[in-house]
This record gives sequence, structure tokens and C-alpha cells, in this order.
Amino acid sequence: MSIQHNLAEIHQQITYHCQQADRTLGSVKLLAVSKTKPFSAIAEAVAAGQTAFGENYVQEGVEKIQYFQSQNIPLEWHFIGPLQSNKSRLVAEHFDWIETVDRLKIAERLSQQRPTALAPLNVLIQINISNESSKSGIMPNALLPLATQIAALPNLRLRGLMAIAQDSDDPSVQQQAFSRMQQLFQQLRLALPEQQIDTLSLGMSGDMAMAIKCGSTQVRIGSAIFGARS
Repeated sequence: MSIQHNLAEIHQQITYHCQQADRTLGSVKLLAVSKTKPFSAIAEAVAAGQTAFGENYVQEGVEKIQYFQSQNIPLEWHFIGPLQSNKSRLVAEHFDWIETVDRLKIAERLSQQRPTALAPLNVLIQINISNESSKSGIMPNALLPLATQIAALPNLRLRGLMAIAQDSDDPSVQQQAFSRMQQLFQQLRLALPEQQIDTLSLGMSGDMAMAIKCGSTQVRIGSAIFGARS
């Protein structure tokens, strides 16, 4: 199947799950996870109307951003991988969003390194919602102190939360994690009403339906769009 066909299928699924959850159509954004995919695959997705892409690896992402900028194709780029301090400048200078902030040191570096000619860098705080040692993210009880500190940094814009749920075939496990994320999202909005807290990045191919049911505003889909990882 073509990337265009796959995108159309994903959009149909998002629409269906929104209807099932009594969500407003258009309230869930599709982030195409394009890591390891060639420029040509991204270009095919762009031709089909996709404009927001997620990258896990800094250097690879920067090369793609620069390529499409050189083609005068305006796209929105999200960094969705773990970020090492020595790579923060590249993210600050090139990406529009980072979804994996989980410590103040990284946030401070990003704010310091963000060019003032660019709009503030949009930030999501990553929560380790299933308390898995293999995953990045903060514990839920650390959210509000970190969020308050990030909100005070001048070149960042706190937009919400991101999480990766534990891989499970049990819908109740997914629902418990995503419902907790929905609660944290609402707590964050109440705690920082002056901030533009509008993004809850939850759900991938296997748990998209539950994520949308639990209030996700953005799903991150890779292989269902581009095919298996190369």
C-alpha cells in the first residue's frame, strides 16, 4: 500500500475513534513518526497532506529539516527521542517541538540555546506513567514543580504532556495509564492557567483507540504510515 493510502486509513481510524469517544472531529492531530525513513518517503507523505513529523535521532532529524527547508516546504518538526545534553543546541536551533523534556537542566539549556529570532520552542514534559525502568520521563508527583520551572524559562512554551504506555494486550492496563495521564493533564492546566496547555501526546498504532478515548490530542504513528522500520 502507498503512504498516501496508509495516511487516509489512519485518518479514517482517528475519525472513527473520535466518534466512538464523542470527541470533536479534528481534535486529534496526527504526528507522522519518520525516523529512519528517507527524504522520499517524507516527501510522499507531504504530497498527501501530512505536515507534522516526529524524529527520534537529532542529527538525522536536522538533516531532514534542512533538506525540506531548502526545498521551501514548511513543515512542523517534533523531537520525540531521549535528548542528551550535548545535543540540546541542535534541537533548540532546528526543531519546533520537543516532547521528551524530563529534567530542568535540559529545559534550561534549550531555553538558553533557542535563537531569539525563532518562536519559542514548544515543550511537552514526558511522564513515565507505567513506572518502567526502560523508559524516560518523570514520576507523576514531580510534574508540577518541573512544569512551574519550565514555564518561567523565556524561550520555551510549555504546551502539555507526553507518555508512552506499557506495551500490553490488556485494554485495562492501557486505560489505567492513559486515564492517569488525562488527570495529570487537567491538573497541569488548572495549576498553570496562563500557559497554553493544549497538547496531550498519547497513543501509537497499537493503543490509539484507548488514547483517544482518554483525551489524547495527538497520536504518534510510524510504521502504519511508512511501513516496517528500515
